[in-house]
Amino acid sequence: MKKEKVSNAVIRRLPRYYRTLYLLEQEGYERISSSALGSSMGITASQIRQDLSCFGEFGKQGYGYEIAGLLREIADILGMNNHYSAIILGAGNLGRALIRNFSFSSNGFTLRAAFDVDPALIGSTIGEVPVFALEALPDYMAANSIQVGVLTVPRNVAQPMAEKLIDGGVKGIWNFTNTELNVRGSGVTVESVHFADSLLALGYLISDNQKNTEPQNA
Repeated sequence: MKKEKVSNAVIRRLPRYYRTLYLLEQEGYERISSSALGSSMGITASQIRQDLSCFGEFGKQGYGYEIAGLLREIADILGMNNHYSAIILGAGNLGRALIRNFSFSSNGFTLRAAFDVDPALIGSTIGEVPVFALEALPDYMAANSIQVGVLTVPRNVAQPMAEKLIDGGVKGIWNFTNTELNVRGSGVTVESVHFADSLLALGYLISDNQKNTEPQNA
């Protein structure tokens, strides 16, 4: 039985569990103990048991976890079996990179279309994804059930583009615009990706590690 409230930290670890278990399955492993799984991920066995207990009982004492079964359970928890449909607003450099290089399908999403204002892009196809004029967005969303909008537009138009997605009925926005979106009262969930935040965090960790490894003056 899932707990009523699962912490954000646990949610953030779930994709790591899935990724690690997937690689283990690809290598031919069929089951794994919480201690072995923890060692491969750099976290404790008790943390793994505590995290997974938020969603039910998956392992057996003295046996561990059956990898294929746990993969299916985590995929279900993460919504990978819901077959969400997505569209992307902004087919510039970042948008095209996502379309060409990121596997939406392997993560349970289907990228249906992209929208842009550049006449040179409108009517083209990136990979297998058609690019439509932004003006066609309302009609497209009215005719298609779209749950997720991916925003890769300039930050100065991020908020109005988010509002277009909300008006079209999306349930979630994957936000790459490096600005915070105001979606209060809409019931829409936003997941913001800030590349700079991740890089700055890396800089801090490097600096902190250097301080801790420098020889201390006598």
